[in-house]
Amino acid sequence: LRRSLPDRGGRPSMSADGRGSALVGDGASRKAAPPRPHAAQPGSVMDASPEGVAAAAGEEEMMPRDPPSVSFSFKTFFVYAGPGWLMSLAYLDPGNLESDLQSGAYTGFSLIWVLALCTVAGLILQVLAARLGTVTGLNLAQACRRGYSRRTALTIWIMTEIAIIGSDIQEVVGSAIGLKILFGWPLWFGSLFTGMDTFTFMAIHYFGKRALEVFIFVLVMLMMGCFFTNFSIAPPAASEFFSGFEFKCPGYAALQLVGTMGAVIMPHNIYLHSALVQSRRVDRGDEIHVRQANKYNIVDSAVALIISFLINVALLSSFANGFFTEDCALAAGGPLACVPTAASTGAARCTSEGGLAGFCGEIGLDEGGDALRTLFGNSGSLGEKLFALGILAAGQASTMTGTFAGQYVMEGFLEWHVPIWLRTLITRAIALGPAVVVALLTSERPNLNNTVNQWLNILQSVQLPFALLPILHFVSDGDLMGQFVLQRRWQVFTWGLAMLVIGVNAYLVLNQAIGSPAWVWIVCAVFFAAYLGFISVIIRSDLRRIAGRLARCFRRSARGPPLVLDGAS
Repeated sequence: LRRSLPDRGGRPSMSADGRGSALVGDGASRKAAPPRPHAAQPGSVMDASPEGVAAAAGEEEMMPRDPPSVSFSFKTFFVYAGPGWLMSLAYLDPGNLESDLQSGAYTGFSLIWVLALCTVAGLILQVLAARLGTVTGLNLAQACRRGYSRRTALTIWIMTEIAIIGSDIQEVVGSAIGLKILFGWPLWFGSLFTGMDTFTFMAIHYFGKRALEVFIFVLVMLMMGCFFTNFSIAPPAASEFFSGFEFKCPGYAALQLVGTMGAVIMPHNIYLHSALVQSRRVDRGDEIHVRQANKYNIVDSAVALIISFLINVALLSSFANGFFTEDCALAAGGPLACVPTAASTGAARCTSEGGLAGFCGEIGLDEGGDALRTLFGNSGSLGEKLFALGILAAGQASTMTGTFAGQYVMEGFLEWHVPIWLRTLITRAIALGPAVVVALLTSERPNLNNTVNQWLNILQSVQLPFALLPILHFVSDGDLMGQFVLQRRWQVFTWGLAMLVIGVNAYLVLNQAIGSPAWVWIVCAVFFAAYLGFISVIIRSDLRRIAGRLARCFRRSARGPPLVLDGAS
């Protein structure tokens, strides 16, 4: 990668296909010549990505450039809009929705501020991913293949595939739960049906990228309508709702806070967004055009994630208003929710903030529909069906996100171009087994799905550094990004965010290991040694750069101010 990147002497830079291109100008104004032909040209039979299909259909075109007197054009924005909505689906997948549900039922409104900050952090990472794709013409997987050794790149690829499969299991089971509530189907049958009907939904992208993006937008609006209607049936008091934006965390909410941080940002979504923005062609030799593309990508991502945040908050608030009580939050084995179901052995009686009598227990997507039906009274059947429809839409929509992400990851890391139906078949075959097993066991252990979802969210959090650290590495590289390199203050902030994520992962794993036998602690120690060792490999050059800067600062401070001698001496 270093040999193909520019330095201040103006050597060849990385082109859109990653093979290098002639460079015009010095280090202050790098303009790359058009890329050389790639093995899989957009729209060729080898290009199975949605952008390739769009190109084959003649839909891909150069993005318009605003006149110098126009700072923002809605007409131009609507041309760029689309990738942000597909990206936002990962923030609305069944795993995230269950995390929202449990945050509300277990901790009330106290963690809304955490959800807001996590969404802002996610927006920053998505903007960086979009910037990498727009400026370099590379998606993150391609940059990793060219920027790291083959062994390191393959390891990152395996970690990313594990994250995609884990997310796929959540999406399959979540969709099956929606089908169970709507039609009474058993979970195992709903899981099999979801695995098959994905091919029907994926076929939409063959009608062009705009058809796919409109369909995604409709699904997001459907989710908004479902969860906002439930929110309006039993709205919380305004004072309670807005208290959730105060920066405070009760003791019983600490673990849920950490779990929320791990559930919101999906690692494969960063790879996805860096590829999606390339469906909007820009002249990478034109600085103004690239800046315009970055601007509209930011707005597109921000609008989509604001909508996703509102949907998440609506679901959280419905369950906080209906099923939270501090008695259950402080109960043994808690935090728990006040669930209006038959008592389990030793369960304590409770009355929720909404006046609903029940027993302290666990709650998740599977129990959410029944709980809302009891809570809403005369509107209970409507609330239950809307909840199920929203979950089903989330599962189906996020399925497409995972499939496209897997397509780009496989092609980027392995240069393995396969039809998207084959990629869907592979991931579905891997995910369906565990999903059906969970569905079958859930009939005997109703809370098993909640436990599996919690562990899958932890898995996503553990895998996040393998997308977060590479994207920070590349956008902080001045040789690769040129004048679009991430500014120093943002580097400090984002690297601090990365360290926070790694610390959260350590807390999650150690919290699960508390009370375990000695061999579990040994396994955890070995895991973290390997985990941190591989992280250090990923950011080795960044660590050298930071160490060099610190050393220069130390030497400068050690010298002290220069001595000034007066004339007498």
